[in-house]
Amino acid sequence: MRKILKIILISLVLVCLFFQNAFADELTENEPVNWAVPDQAGNPPRQNIPPKVEAGAAIVLDMNSKRVLYEKNAFSRKAMASTTKIMTAIVAIENGNLEDKVTVSKRAAAIGGSKIYLKAGQVLTLKELLYGLLLESGNDAAVAIAEHIGGSVDGFVEMMNKKAREMGLKDTSFKTPHGLDAPGHYSTAYELALMASYALRYKTFADIVATKSASISIGGLNNTNEMLDIYPGADGVKTGYTSQAGRCLVTSATRDNWRIISVVLNCYSRNSRARDSKSILDYAFTHFKPYTLLKQGEIVGEVPVARGAVSSVPVQAIEGFEIPLSQEEIKGMHKEVSLSDRVEAPVYAGVEVGRIRYVCDGKVIAETALKTVEDVRRKGFFDYFRDVLTYWMGLIRPEG
Repeated sequence: MRKILKIILISLVLVCLFFQNAFADELTENEPVNWAVPDQAGNPPRQNIPPKVEAGAAIVLDMNSKRVLYEKNAFSRKAMASTTKIMTAIVAIENGNLEDKVTVSKRAAAIGGSKIYLKAGQVLTLKELLYGLLLESGNDAAVAIAEHIGGSVDGFVEMMNKKAREMGLKDTSFKTPHGLDAPGHYSTAYELALMASYALRYKTFADIVATKSASISIGGLNNTNEMLDIYPGADGVKTGYTSQAGRCLVTSATRDNWRIISVVLNCYSRNSRARDSKSILDYAFTHFKPYTLLKQGEIVGEVPVARGAVSSVPVQAIEGFEIPLSQEEIKGMHKEVSLSDRVEAPVYAGVEVGRIRYVCDGKVIAETALKTVEDVRRKGFFDYFRDVLTYWMGLIRPEG
């Protein structure tokens, strides 16, 4: 009898472990972070040495220019856990109305993992569900949103993948709206950073992910993102955890109106992902500063015009560049302008006639086309007559 009880007990433990691993996500995300972030002035990072991190993949990306400021395995496909919900929110915001009434289904209420404990038949607004999705990483909120926006979970996942393709994300594939481990569900640190920078353009998303706590009709919510409490300037974005993905964290931080995005994937603890996030954010904020290389529409030269009413036409930059650069890069930067030798009249405004690029250590940091600023008509008879008359008048002008 004792042997049978022992077998039953061992079996129960194995079953529990199986379900813990099968459905593990952010159930423990509300545990306190024991590691405290040191004061910024106390131990500044060494400027020229990129930090070593324990994360399986990591990146820091400038939100505006999308320049990569730090990376480790950032382009390798990885399980992404609940950072998935960044795309869930994007699709919901773009295709739904925040005041939509959403009825919670039995399927949504029954999902495992991290939840906001929705009950079948409850009615919440889409905005409330987005708070539950992004603050406490509710899988039940994700399913409720998916069914409401996509008609079904599968239909919504198709919308997620379509949006990923529209955004040019070639190494991202969604199988669920919540991020529980599933074959073929993956992204990269780089593409998660792109997703976050895209999502943050929406005020609704930016406001929610920067919120530490909120109250909705079913109760209070607390944000699982530890960086909001411990990192100066942190203002988002999303945590994640599954047994396959490990601890994941997408962070937005803003200082002096400069916003950067960090991603760490496959960390072994909340402390580890917070420590790695701090290290790479500190490195970026310390080593780089936004620098205006070129303003959109800035005149950068002129091109001779053959047979034109005027001899040349000014050219301007199609794009402007404000890019984070290190002091070493600023010192080593040089500008290369390539223009057509000449253009034949008539010339029309907006015609591409060259390119400008900024190069450092042989690497192109930024590049854009140059276009004509204005129309130049072709010379006519009276133009030539005036030229001849001007020439002869110059010859016969009395000295004096």
